[in-house]
Amino acid sequence: MNKKVRLILGAAALFAATPAFASGEPRGDEPVAVPRSIKQGVDFVYVDPQMSTVARRHQRPQNWFARLFNLNLGSSGKSSPNPLFIQLARGMQQYQMSYGRLPQTKIPAGPVLKRGSTGKRVSLLRQRLGLSPNGGYDEQLFQAVASYQTVHGIGPADGIAGKGTIASLNRGADYYLKRLAINVERAYRLPTTRTFDRYVVVDSGSAEAYLFDRDRVVDGMKVVVGSPKTKTPMIAVIMRNAKANPYWNVPPELIRSLTAKRIGEQGLSYLKDFHYEVLSDWSGNAQIIDPKTVNWKAIASGKKQPTVLVRQLPGPWNSMGNMKFEMPNDYGIYLHDTPHKELFAENERHLSNGCVRLQDYRRFATWVFGRVPQPQGHREEYFPLPRPVPIYLTYLTVEPSNNGVVFKPDPYGFDALAMPQMFGGTSRVASPS
Repeated sequence: MNKKVRLILGAAALFAATPAFASGEPRGDEPVAVPRSIKQGVDFVYVDPQMSTVARRHQRPQNWFARLFNLNLGSSGKSSPNPLFIQLARGMQQYQMSYGRLPQTKIPAGPVLKRGSTGKRVSLLRQRLGLSPNGGYDEQLFQAVASYQTVHGIGPADGIAGKGTIASLNRGADYYLKRLAINVERAYRLPTTRTFDRYVVVDSGSAEAYLFDRDRVVDGMKVVVGSPKTKTPMIAVIMRNAKANPYWNVPPELIRSLTAKRIGEQGLSYLKDFHYEVLSDWSGNAQIIDPKTVNWKAIASGKKQPTVLVRQLPGPWNSMGNMKFEMPNDYGIYLHDTPHKELFAENERHLSNGCVRLQDYRRFATWVFGRVPQPQGHREEYFPLPRPVPIYLTYLTVEPSNNGVVFKPDPYGFDALAMPQMFGGTSRVASPS
C-alpha cells in the first residue's frame, strides 16, 4: 500500500562509554551489570565492531528536539526502516488521530466511577473520551472506558474508571505519544530492510524473541530475560557458535560469596552434590584438581582471591540446559536453554540475571543451524554456525495492534530514563502530519 507517514520524533543522545574490562579477566558465565553512569534509554549500549556499519551507538539526530522521517511505505527496491519501526510509526499516527485529538480534560480524584454513576466527574469523563457530557455512566461510556483500558495496558479492561484509569487519563495523550516516540526511536535502531537475510530480535520489554527471514517474522518464542535488578541490556551482536552440553563456569565473585561459603557450611560434599568440578586456573591448559588442595576458608573470608575455576558439569541440573548460543560482547550476554521450562507459562518473565533463556532451544537451533547439532558424548562440544546470525536485543513497551497500538509495562524504567534524553524540558511531542 502506497502511503507516506511523516513523523516528527524526539531525539536521543547518550554521553556514556562502553565499560572497559581487563583483558583476559575471568568473568564466568554471569552477565556484567551495565554501569549506572550509562543512561540506557534509547540507544544500544554495545554494538559488535563488525556490525558498526549497520548498527551504531548514540545515533545523533539532526537537532536536539526533532527529526523528520519521510517514509514511502510502498517503495520497492530500496532499503527502508525495520518493519517493527513501520508498524509502530503507523500505530503512532493512528493514536494521534484517535486519542491524541480528544479533549485533554482533567478529572478530579474521587470514588470509582462505573455503570449507574452520575455527577460532574462522570460528565468530565465523558468529555475526556469524546462523548457528550450528558448521559451518565451508560453503555457507551462503559465501552469507551474499556477500549481505553485495553489500548493503555490497564488491566483488567473492565470498563470501570478506578484510580489507575483516572490517573492514566490525566497523564494526557502527550505522555503516551512521547512513549510511542521513544519506542519508535528504539525500533529505528533495528536493521533496515535488505540488510541481512536472517536475524533475531529479542525484545526484553515483552520477553519475546522474533526470528526474521528476509525482513519477515517467520517464527518466534517466549524468552526469560533479566529482572529489573539485573536488566538485559540493549545490544547488537553477532552469534557465531553454540555449545552443546555446556558447562556453567562460576564467576570468581560467586566462588567467593557462594561456592566457598557453601563448602564451609556443608563440606566438600557440596561440590559433588551439585555436580561441580574444580580446575587449576582459567587458562586453556587448566587441569582438574583435588578441591582439598584449595583454601576455601581464605577465599570465603576475602583473604585470598579465587584463582581456580569452578564449573558445573553438563546435565539436567545445569542452568545452561542443553545448549548455549554464544555472541561475544562486553556484558557477557548470551542465549541458552534452561531446565526450568515452567517459567514460560508465566506472564511475568523478567527473572534472569541478564541472559536470555529460550523457550524452545531445539527450534531455535534448527533455524540457525538447519538442524539440531548432535554432540558425540556428554561433555561440552563446540559447534560453529554455518553462517553468523545478527542478534538485536532491544526493549519495546508498546506493541502494534490491528487498531493501532497497545501499551505495555515498563519493567526496567527505560521509558522514564529516555524522556529527558529525547525531550529535555519540552512539554509536548510534535504530532504526525
